[in-house]
Amino acid sequence: MGVERTGRAARSVWAAYNDAQAGRAPRPLAVRVLELAGPGKRRRAVDLGCGSGVETRAMVAAGWRVTAVDADPTMPGHLRDLVRGGLVKTVVEDLRTVRLPPAALVHSSYALPFVPPGDFPAVWRRVRGCLLPGGWLAVTLFGDRDSWRGSQPLTFHSRAEVVALVDGMEVHAVDEEEWDGTAFGGEPKHWHVLEVTARSAGGPC
Repeated sequence: MGVERTGRAARSVWAAYNDAQAGRAPRPLAVRVLELAGPGKRRRAVDLGCGSGVETRAMVAAGWRVTAVDADPTMPGHLRDLVRGGLVKTVVEDLRTVRLPPAALVHSSYALPFVPPGDFPAVWRRVRGCLLPGGWLAVTLFGDRDSWRGSQPLTFHSRAEVVALVDGMEVHAVDEEEWDGTAFGGEPKHWHVLEVTARSAGGPC
């Protein structure tokens, strides 16, 4: 994930999580925005909280050059072959401090909610600010009925707050889902997520 969790044990949990994710298919959010954005044609994309790089690889396969960002120091090892090929730049840094390049696409699945509430507005301004005119945004956010709310210093949003975050953009979809399941460690969890796909104002990117 893109936000540093303090302590060696916490960092090892994220490394284990990213290792476990390596074999899965790209998330539907990433697949959807890649279809909307069209062939990459070597345009720049940013994958925030890229983890093991599953979605990064999907972007490269669609013709994008990708800046892959994650605080997990094991992340570059998952993408070494693409870095050698000049298709991916890996950045090991916290989302709260990383400088983002101008991009025609920004994707972030299950990473931005881990930015603490006090830091989220500044991070969000940088995310929106790096988008080129006509650039695409695809992010997962935690909803306000998620069972982690109140127990962890994470950021949660109501649907109205999510809509406000993309004010002024061309909103393609705000998809909201809730289900009972488990977290990575196996503990029961009620999930409430909102996935946003939107496009910045301006001409084609």
